Order: sequence, then structure tokens, then C-alpha cells
Amino acid sequence: MNMMDNITLTVNSCVPLNMVMHPQSITYLCPPMGITKKCKMKNSLLAICLLIGFGAIAQPKGMGKSDADAKKILDGVSAKFKSYKTVVAKFNLKIENSAGKVQGSKSGSVSLKGTKYRVSVTGQEIYSDGATSWTYDKSANEVQVNKVEASAATITPQKLFTNFYDKDFLYKLNSETKAGKKTLQEIELTPIDKTKTFFKVLISVDKATQSIVRTKVFEKNGNRYTYSVSSMQTNTNLPDAMFVFDAKKYPKVEVVDLR
Repeated sequence: MNMMDNITLTVNSCVPLNMVMHPQSITYLCPPMGITKKCKMKNSLLAICLLIGFGAIAQPKGMGKSDADAKKILDGVSAKFKSYKTVVAKFNLKIENSAGKVQGSKSGSVSLKGTKYRVSVTGQEIYSDGATSWTYDKSANEVQVNKVEASAATITPQKLFTNFYDKDFLYKLNSETKAGKKTLQEIELTPIDKTKTFFKVLISVDKATQSIVRTKVFEKNGNRYTYSVSSMQTNTNLPDAMFVFDAKKYPKVEVVDLR
């Protein structure tokens, strides 16, 4: 089986079957339509969010302490992200096996505006205007329509940006490294829940711009997933229409309305 086929993207309208909270695998089970089906995509919203920014971090009592210097850096990344009215980012994914051999690569983009978002990867797209979400599969020419549920269990990019790290990780600041003219600050995160399929995440932050340039996920089976930001634009004019799926642009598309 190709490892690329195992990358799962969170769809905010799906009902969680077994939510594996890490950047390359969050599995959800969609509401049944005769038979149930998994909402498969080639990347994860969570990983994309790790690349761009996130909210303040709070650690649960009795679970150990995190590095204050690391928290200061992460809080700086978070504060900067929250100042943006819109974000458009392009990203790349590289997958390596336990022997370090590259198994494949993918690219995609994410656009955010308030509660609206749009994620595009090879062959598939997710749209959300904040009230309704559309998941389009190009190969099947099918779109699933769901209502955005305003509940604590619902996962959206905005929630991931603001509170994903709450109670989920311990973190520490590793050494600084050079990447060309950039000075990168590496932060190591370990999940508090040891049942996760991964045991470590490395986040590289550009010291000058307070932006995340790379996230690397280490799975217990030896696989490694590296997500890199290739470009990011902020505070650009994004029309609301780009966050709504227009069925007229997709002839003979099958619409599966699960609202």
C-alpha cells in the first residue's frame, strides 16, 4: 500500500470515529449514506495549522513542565498569526520510511478568512463559509455537503490555530540552526497521551519573522512526515465566494447533502 494513500484530512463536519491528534493522521467517519465511508484526503488540516500558527498553550496540572523559552517563542508565533485578517499559504509534504527513503511527496494550499477556509490538495478540496462545508473529490466528481456544527468536538482550522495545543503537548527549546540566511529555532513537542501513533514533533521557527517554516512528525513505526511552507501571503483580499462550492462549475457533479 502506498503510504501517501494513508494521509487523512480532517473534515470539520464529520463525526469522530477515532481522532488521532497528530499532523498526518486524523481519522473521522462521515455520517452514513446507506453505508459509511471515511473522509479521506491527502493532507491534514492539523499539519497545515502547525505550519502557520496556533494559539496560546496551557499545560494540565500534574503532567510535567514545559520549557518557558519554548512557550515564549510559540506565543510569539500565535500572536503574530492572530493579527492577520487573511492567510494564504502553500505547503509541501515529504514522506520517508524508517530507512530514510522518500516514499512520496504532495503539495497543497490553504486559505483562511475569519471562520471561512478552503483547503486544496491533489484531486480534492474542502470549502467552508463558516455555516456549511463542502468536500469535493475530483476523481469521483462528488461533493459532500455538511452543516458546520458549533460544538467543542468540531475541528476547524480556526480552532486548531487557537487552541489545539491546549493540554496536548509538552515542549522544549532545542538548539538554533542555520538555513541559508535564516536562523531557525527548533522546538520539540511530545504528546502527553502516549497512546498516540507518533512520539515526537519538531517545529522549526524563523527567529526573525516568528513564523513556522517546517514541521516534522516522527511515528512510532519509523515513518517521518515533513511539512514545509513554500510561501505565505497575509492580509490579501479574499472574496467570500471562494469559500463556497459552486456546483455549476462542475458538470454532472454528484451532490451528497448530509445536512
